[in-house]
Amino acid sequence: MVRMVDRAGAKPGAEVVYEMSADRHGDPALAAACLNRFDVAVVQHEYGIFGGPDGDQVLEVLKRIRVPVIIVLHTVLSSPTAHQRYVLEATVALADVVVTMTRTGHRRLLAGYQVDGRKIVVIPHGAWAGGRPDPAPNRSGRPVVLTWGLLGPGKGVEWGIEALPGLRVLDPAPLYVVAGQTHPRVLARDGERYRDSLRGRAAELGVADMLRFEPGYLGVDRLRRLVQEADVVLLPYDSHEQVTSGVLIEAVASLTPVVSTAFPHARELLADGVGLLVAHADPEAIGAALHRVLTEPAHAAAMVTNAVRIARALQWPAIADRYREVADALLRQVAAA
Repeated sequence: MVRMVDRAGAKPGAEVVYEMSADRHGDPALAAACLNRFDVAVVQHEYGIFGGPDGDQVLEVLKRIRVPVIIVLHTVLSSPTAHQRYVLEATVALADVVVTMTRTGHRRLLAGYQVDGRKIVVIPHGAWAGGRPDPAPNRSGRPVVLTWGLLGPGKGVEWGIEALPGLRVLDPAPLYVVAGQTHPRVLARDGERYRDSLRGRAAELGVADMLRFEPGYLGVDRLRRLVQEADVVLLPYDSHEQVTSGVLIEAVASLTPVVSTAFPHARELLADGVGLLVAHADPEAIGAALHRVLTEPAHAAAMVTNAVRIARALQWPAIADRYREVADALLRQVAAA
């Protein structure tokens, strides 16, 4: 693994062969040299990961890699700036295989960018294996609504909080658990201003007792414990662009009912009764969907039954097999050349 870092941190594990910085001259060449020691390089592309405008530092790495390259696209914008379009098209041009994690991303890439469609394959984001954990033995009698992930503006948590007054009619009243640390870049820029604003809004609405934060890093064990306690997962995201959501995949694969705003990946994955879609920035719609899941056990059970049909193909072992097949095919091409 070549890991991107903003600054020196804890000593990395043995799997990290190099730490690349956005502001150290020469790092792209050294990173590429490390990757060239292996058979295949898999590059996770997101505009905000690499240095330079729109993360164009990644191009300096890709130009120097001599082994086959698989690029995984986490974002495919429908209306990119000219430079964002250039970065993505150049990234795709330097790849041997390009992975989009949704059919929506695949269609958007072909329709909006000058790329070689023969390179593109769809492999979903993965999720933990094993399905839904057994219910927590000591969980309270209150229904639990869960949102998790890196916290910051755009996550839409405020809309979930705005929906809570309408759920006070349930007895007992639900608990809305918001889990995860503040996004590091948001924390560096604004501190905990967003989290504090959410606490303040809950107090204004008189629902502070219905909101609980679980701050900090979410490892797999901790996340599984939170899912054990949850009756429904809420994704109230503001984005209309998001074509990939790891949290959405993990929620569906955990066989927990899901309520989500209708961002592209949610519209694709929650079709056929796997989850409920609601309008963006609409607390009344969010509240109505949560009320339905929490008060209609048969409907919640049907959502889980529908999720079972697709969950196994989303688990990390199945996803790893897909990447292994792609890598093996690339190496066969190299051997035959």
